[in-house]
Amino acid sequence: MTTRIGLISDLHATVAPVREALSIFQQHGVDLILCPGDIVGYGEEEAQTIEVLSSNHCQSILGNHEIWYIEESSQNTADQTTNYLRDLPSYLELDIEDKSIYMVHASPPDSYMDGIKLLDENGNILPEEKSYWSEQLANFNHDVLIVGHTHQVFAEQLGNTFVVNPGSTKFNHTCAILELPGLNFEIFPLSGKTPVKSWNWGQYFAKQNENKK
Repeated sequence: MTTRIGLISDLHATVAPVREALSIFQQHGVDLILCPGDIVGYGEEEAQTIEVLSSNHCQSILGNHEIWYIEESSQNTADQTTNYLRDLPSYLELDIEDKSIYMVHASPPDSYMDGIKLLDENGNILPEEKSYWSEQLANFNHDVLIVGHTHQVFAEQLGNTFVVNPGSTKFNHTCAILELPGLNFEIFPLSGKTPVKSWNWGQYFAKQNENKK
């Protein structure tokens, strides 16, 4: 038996590419949908994005932007977005097709900021980073690790763990499907754009600041 998992990450409150990704998942008959965080931040469509995730039974976890959003909200805030985010777990563990799966935003066990960054700015594997993270995960007792945060797209064997990052639907223009137990990982482009394997924060903020002048 094969189980297909639809993966989206770092949605950043921009709903159109999320809807497109979910349509792709439907076409390919995925069995469940997972999101390793950063649903909010940068964009302004928090409520719409959360509604789409909820209506499609997507299992999500906290990212750093969720933490910041909650911290900036008043303790008395009871809007739908804040309530949804407060209910998210910091990580998720699943057993599917005899594979042990762990999902966290940045890196295990529950980091929101220490991201697994394997690629240079051109999307090529950095051997020293791959070696570093292979060592860090040497005693990690899960077959599959799903992460986000770094806005990089990769599927690499690090130690005994197959580590995948589907990239950001907003910035990398990507989503992915992971098939188990075969560990087949396929990237799909979004928004009619070429997938960006490694997205640079600095370029984004420089452009934003330039637009403000």
